[in-house]
Amino acid sequence: MTSEDIVKIERDSSIAILTFNRPTVLNAFNNEVMEKTIQKVDALNDDDTVHAILVRGEGRAFSPGFDLKAAAERKMNHADDWEKQLKLQFDFIMQFWHSPKPTIAAVHGYCLAGAFELALACDITIAAKTTKFGEPEVRFGTGIVAMLLPWITGPKQAKEILLTGEDQLSSEDALRMGIINKIVSDDLVVTEAYEIAKKISQASPRAVFFTKRAINSSYESMGFNQALTNSLNLDVILNAAPDPVKEEFSKIRKEQGLQAAIAWRDNRFK
Repeated sequence: MTSEDIVKIERDSSIAILTFNRPTVLNAFNNEVMEKTIQKVDALNDDDTVHAILVRGEGRAFSPGFDLKAAAERKMNHADDWEKQLKLQFDFIMQFWHSPKPTIAAVHGYCLAGAFELALACDITIAAKTTKFGEPEVRFGTGIVAMLLPWITGPKQAKEILLTGEDQLSSEDALRMGIINKIVSDDLVVTEAYEIAKKISQASPRAVFFTKRAINSSYESMGFNQALTNSLNLDVILNAAPDPVKEEFSKIRKEQGLQAAIAWRDNRFK
């Protein structure tokens, strides 16, 4: 599979459909996916004929987040290495929030960790009924790249999810918390997201642009951008420093493989 194939762009009139296309690994995000996505979204942002961007995943899941197998192969010896890597992940997520185009996520299967944050960054999120959401990072000694959740739901709910490493949050609970907009049957998630994108694309592009800008500006006036930057800096410190849980997870992953490491992580919470 070429780099062009792993992030596909299709056009349907004024709607661009971006598809993560690594179904054999459930569309886990490696650096190539992130870099290619940034390039493609930048091009869509500059295209006046694009009025909305729909984001989806091929196969059995939207995405479980960042590719842990690829992460194990990186040489991360210094804080600068972590700063560069986490900045790439942060920019990859936040491009959907900052895009001048409305962004609509159609999620199914797993929508976890970095993928969960990406869905939060999109303007609208439609979920399949059986989708599982969550942020398991604290369970293996790492942190949140884009600390969006407290801004989308309340601090009590955000703390419960983030501090426990919840990764089995149902679509119903996500809807109740304001994390998603709508639940549909699994076979209709892309169709429903497309219908919303179509409605947006039929509105005045100029009015839609300034309305999204006004909403985002409301958050910026409350310190949104600075808060996320501060959180990212703390995540760099967390990842660059030794941590016994993270080291044990990494050791098992190296010696026994990723599945064994995930099983060790999950068994600690049974």
